[in-house]
Amino acid sequence: MKSRIYIYIAGTLLLIFLVLQCSGCSGIQKVTDTITNPTAREIYKREFRDNEQVYNNWQAAYQTALTDSTTVSLPYVEKGKFSTDINEVYTYDITLEEGEVLIAEVIKDSSTQRVFIEVLGSDTTKPEKAEINRTQIKYIPDATGTYKVIIQPEIAADTPFTISIYKRPQYSFPVAGKGNADVGSFWGMERDGGKRRHEGIDIFAKKGTPVVAATDGFITYTGERGLGGKQVWLRDGMFGKSLYYAHLDSIAVQGSATVKTGDTLGFVGNTGNARFTPPHLHFGIYTGRGAVNPLPFVFKTNKPEASGFTFNYTALQLKTKATANLRQGPSTSFNTIGQLTANDTIQLLGQHHDWLHIITRNGKKAFLHKSLAREIK
Repeated sequence: MKSRIYIYIAGTLLLIFLVLQCSGCSGIQKVTDTITNPTAREIYKREFRDNEQVYNNWQAAYQTALTDSTTVSLPYVEKGKFSTDINEVYTYDITLEEGEVLIAEVIKDSSTQRVFIEVLGSDTTKPEKAEINRTQIKYIPDATGTYKVIIQPEIAADTPFTISIYKRPQYSFPVAGKGNADVGSFWGMERDGGKRRHEGIDIFAKKGTPVVAATDGFITYTGERGLGGKQVWLRDGMFGKSLYYAHLDSIAVQGSATVKTGDTLGFVGNTGNARFTPPHLHFGIYTGRGAVNPLPFVFKTNKPEASGFTFNYTALQLKTKATANLRQGPSTSFNTIGQLTANDTIQLLGQHHDWLHIITRNGKKAFLHKSLAREIK
């Protein structure tokens, strides 16, 4: 037994010695990375051992971007061109609700040039999720709040791009053939003269319309009781959320059954306290914190069509035509965060419809209407 311990200690010391002597060897580096778990940025830094200042400038641009406050509404598409002349960092503050899935995509003409994509929450010192050299990142927030999407091309990237940021529901719609327009009663509406609040949404459909599993899971209860009448409870995983289907006309599954998304659980009705209302499904979601708004979990959304967006500029250096307001986002509905005078020089990052994503000479990022700027010929 002691000999095995000695062999283990000797092997560990040998490994440490080899790491110290050969930090550039790929095999040893992989072993070291397994232990230290470096970030994608730390790994990228190794490519600049002979010119660390280049990397440091690139990383400094990222650190500055953590405080940028440009805001966009989803879905959002921006087209532009990554330039070797500047260290571009694209930052977008967005609002996500619990139940939504964030998707950020970067499509480039050059597949060899890498892009770092990150999603950050309130703690901007640590990404919630990060990807490198992927065209897409998906992120499911734990709670409703403001999140920051950061997109940074690798050093000296030089390629046209399209950024698409959008969201989709975490679950499928729970009534077959129905959608957003069929939701007729929403979360939080008054019930019983204000004595209680609606802990779900009502989806109206003809009696007998199939009610389906919005996600994979297993049935924890079926039966008829209380205000919900005939009902089914579906659990999303062993410790996941509980999905509540109420007022059913009839039930099509047995308790403890395992189901897949789209499987029929029952049929729309008006049992329980809904007997005097048109047939509908009361759909609710419960967590360890209690009931949560189920609408974001099932509200159908479409991916934006990038073909409907253009980038009309050959030069990335622009000048303002007149006094121009800078906006926090690409619309006059966003706050004014600054102002430029005529002939101020700006750097163009990208274009969203008629709005330009720009950097001012003092490093401020904002949006400017394209009618207020011209290319420097």
